Amino acid sequence: MDKPLFVIGENLNATRKMRATSPRIQTFDGDRKGLPYTALNGSDRYLDLTDAFPKDPKELKGSMIPHIGQAVRNQDVEYLRSAAAAQVQAGADVIDLCVDELAPYPEERHEFMRWAVRTVQHFIDAPCSIDSSDSDTILAGLEAYDRSKNRPFINSTNLEEGRLVLIEFAKKFNARLIGNASGTAGMPYSAEERVENLAELMGHMDAGGIPMEDRFIDCLVFPVGAGSDYGTHFLDAVKAMRERFGDAVHLFGGLSNVSFGLPQRKSINDAFIILAIVAGCDAIMVDPLMNPPERYQDFKLAADALTGKDEFCIKYLEYFRAKTAEP
Repeated sequence: MDKPLFVIGENLNATRKMRATSPRIQTFDGDRKGLPYTALNGSDRYLDLTDAFPKDPKELKGSMIPHIGQAVRNQDVEYLRSAAAAQVQAGADVIDLCVDELAPYPEERHEFMRWAVRTVQHFIDAPCSIDSSDSDTILAGLEAYDRSKNRPFINSTNLEEGRLVLIEFAKKFNARLIGNASGTAGMPYSAEERVENLAELMGHMDAGGIPMEDRFIDCLVFPVGAGSDYGTHFLDAVKAMRERFGDAVHLFGGLSNVSFGLPQRKSINDAFIILAIVAGCDAIMVDPLMNPPERYQDFKLAADALTGKDEFCIKYLEYFRAKTAEP
């Protein structure tokens, strides 16, 4: 059954953190600190976070613990496996992998990426997105990727120095390619600048022979708490890109970025995801555990039927009949 929205799960990123004072973190084996979790075989385990805790108790308040980073650093296969499986079960179609914060040295970072790719691919059928600010780390992940299982994603090319080489990588490794709206001078400051940068990037993709259906275009979401216009900058850019490049290209954004620093993030995300779909997004990058994608799959079908994009409600009927027929 084809789904109306493509979902990129964002949770397997070494930047993911939790407060050191979180009640979820417990003491185990005497004085060690860990995050309890249930492995896929049903056993109760702890992700060991001890090494990530500050040594001085005075620094505990306000400290953030990179739990995904610790899982990769400690090679906790069961935790990474359960975290990836939870995303897929919640509705993610692809798992985004990023290890950038784990090491300043390229070779160490490359090895972390190779291990993460092989580990997640071994247990999960969904494709992985190789995500890094360093093109060589992406290359390391692609070289470790088992393409007999599925096609990888690359996250992401843009106009910044050293990033256009990822177009060549996409062709060489038969990868689907994410491109974002960052320009030669850095991040864009308006909807117009996003569209201008992305139009130029699309030209590079044309020259590189990337099929339109393999392009996933990220119009870049910034926290609305840091700028009142940031939400509309993204939405207006999505509308303009959809009008300019048609239905074949995939448009999305890291939509949960919009709520950074705000309370009740789930509610802000929920409203923004719906607005993004209305603007023209046919893909979303979200935490599928915080904002379960099924709600937005249903909304996309209903919205297309109500606005005439789905003539005679054909796709709507097919989708919900298929869902009803599932065991």
